[in-house]
Amino acid sequence: MKNTEEIQRKGKLIDSLPAVTFEYSFFVSGIRDFVYISPRCEKMFGLTQTEILSGELSMQSYIHPQDWPRFRISIIEKSKNFDHSDWRWEGRVKVPQGYLWIEAIASGEVLNDGTITWVGIIHDIGHRKQVEQRQCEMEQRLELALKGADLGLWDYNYQTNETELNKQWSKILGYDHEELLGMQKTYEDFIHPDDLHEYTRIMTTHRLSKSDSFSCAYRFKIKNGAWRWVLEKGQIVERDTQGNPIRSVGIIQDFEEHKIKEKAVQESEERYRQLVDHIPMGVSILQDGKVKYINKYGINLLADGQTDEVLGKPFMRFIAPENEQLTTERVARVLAGEEVSAIEQIFVCLNGQHRIVEALAMPFRYGGKPAVQSIFRDVTDQKKAETEKRKSETLFSQLFHVSPMAIAMLDDQGKVQQVNEGFEAMFGYSSTDLQGKSLNEFIVPENLESEGNDLNTLISSQQVVRIETVRLHRDGHILSVIIYGMPIMIEGVAIGIFGVYVDITEQKKTEEELKTRNAELDNFVYKVSHDLRAPLSSVRGLVNLAKLPENKDDPAEYLTMIGRKVDQLDHFITDVLSHSKNLKMDLRIEPIDFKNLIDQTFTDLNYLKGADEIMRSLTIEGETFMSDRWRIGEIFRNLISNAIKYRNFRKPDPEIIIEIRVTEKMAFIKFSDNGIGIQPESMEKIFHMFYRASEQSDGSGLGLYIVKNAVEKLGGHLDVKSTYGEGTTFTFELPNRSV
Repeated sequence: MKNTEEIQRKGKLIDSLPAVTFEYSFFVSGIRDFVYISPRCEKMFGLTQTEILSGELSMQSYIHPQDWPRFRISIIEKSKNFDHSDWRWEGRVKVPQGYLWIEAIASGEVLNDGTITWVGIIHDIGHRKQVEQRQCEMEQRLELALKGADLGLWDYNYQTNETELNKQWSKILGYDHEELLGMQKTYEDFIHPDDLHEYTRIMTTHRLSKSDSFSCAYRFKIKNGAWRWVLEKGQIVERDTQGNPIRSVGIIQDFEEHKIKEKAVQESEERYRQLVDHIPMGVSILQDGKVKYINKYGINLLADGQTDEVLGKPFMRFIAPENEQLTTERVARVLAGEEVSAIEQIFVCLNGQHRIVEALAMPFRYGGKPAVQSIFRDVTDQKKAETEKRKSETLFSQLFHVSPMAIAMLDDQGKVQQVNEGFEAMFGYSSTDLQGKSLNEFIVPENLESEGNDLNTLISSQQVVRIETVRLHRDGHILSVIIYGMPIMIEGVAIGIFGVYVDITEQKKTEEELKTRNAELDNFVYKVSHDLRAPLSSVRGLVNLAKLPENKDDPAEYLTMIGRKVDQLDHFITDVLSHSKNLKMDLRIEPIDFKNLIDQTFTDLNYLKGADEIMRSLTIEGETFMSDRWRIGEIFRNLISNAIKYRNFRKPDPEIIIEIRVTEKMAFIKFSDNGIGIQPESMEKIFHMFYRASEQSDGSGLGLYIVKNAVEKLGGHLDVKSTYGEGTTFTFELPNRSV
């Protein structure tokens, strides 16, 4: 029992390993198959134990076609020449996602019946293979780069005193690779005697770790016995914990052509001097820290033509303090054979002026010794001009990009080069959307296409234009704009167009609203005059009638009639004042008690004829509502008043139904009556000033006009539906100002 538990425990342990364990047998009958495989096979291969152990799939079906021959030969050879050593194989096997790199390791055993059984494990080595592949690709790329650059590569081990060389080194020196490897210990015997001392000094300094890197040019005896100049560079790349060098790597390149050129330059030094004395840039030769040669341009720049003040003097006296360290480093690098790029630096002239120069330094041989050739050009005036240009460009760029107006820059064909942020804000198009395209295709309405083309033609013909028109936003809505167009000129030729767009949409709306308000004012003055004079005329007529001597009428009837006219006049004045107050008064936000406000409104309107006949229904639900109490009251006063005035006399049960639902953000109000309704042809006019839709009313005609304006002042929305003879429903959405 204890052995059984031990076996089960070990089995669970094996199954939990991060690898697949297996037993694979070669039976005497010739059959080969798995007799055991751990459950991890399903996670690694996507196949269950049952699927693999069923024997339905051949071993070949698991393995990549390119790896199958190698696998087959490996396992068969190992089985034929069985020697109890481990069998190892790497290859790709099929998985649901494609193929997986694995490594299989197994130990073999021959059973009594002649069966050979292999017990082992399978590892996922996909990541390792990816790393190996990347390393191989990097090595190949490095070899190609070295070959393309015609560079030899060496790797020196300080501990073993051995050097590894690539084949390009052999090609440069003309020896076979094996032959060159055999020359490592006698390498210095092949260096030209005149160069050996400097080579030995540089290499000793480097190997003693006094210099992390080195560069040395020398002559080497190549295969045919001739001397060839080579340039060798090296760098320590690995040290031990005490800081001692372990490895250096470096390159060698053919330097013969460079030396030939150097010699040619040296031989033509005199001709060179004659030439450079007349070129419009400074040329100098620096050696041992002094100016050994300088042409006329340089002397004039540094010392106003005084040769003695420059020639033979330390060149650092002409270098600005802030450039001294950089100049020292560059001179050292050039003397070491390096090529350095051109830089800008500051020269201090003899007269104290600081001049900005563009300087280039390169190795040079002067008098048979290393020197530095410096070529420089005074760019002070150019830099000032560039600074001014950059300043202008910066000012233009800032003006262009931060301008609140929309600006478009077009080429001479009318194609968009750039638009600013103001343009994107105004029209919804960015530079990316429009670049290289015709602006007219995007913002010019179809009916104004010819105007857009004519405008481009006018501007490109060097005319500055101003036009007031309309353009399209990206979302399709119309913008009223003023366009200022002007050509971009260079030497009298138009190379592009600037278009500046000023959005006057709100201004236009204001103008239109002003026209509407003026029209309303004219109408208002007329109607107010008419509606004020009409009751007064009636009162005057009644007074005159009462004064007639022969008039026997009861004066009390006249007073009643006069009272009604005064009431009518008072109601009209109240509506006019409400309209004026709604236009001028700021919003005053406070909690609204709808029930109290509506009850009070019914009480205030109880004097209206028929008010006591109205049945009312009020439903209120939801959150606390915050708004302008006076304007809310005006809305309900006018709606309730109209519902009473325009009740249907044919219906025995005139009714007003008010439903109010308040949310955190909005109030939804539905006001319905079963009155006489509104005729369809009057629906578009009912909110106009002084419009009366029915002869049944003697009101001012301002009621619904006041309602509409009050809703707009509150930032809400109003909708109305009516069936003539059945009734009318007003629906409101008003913002809850508590949000």
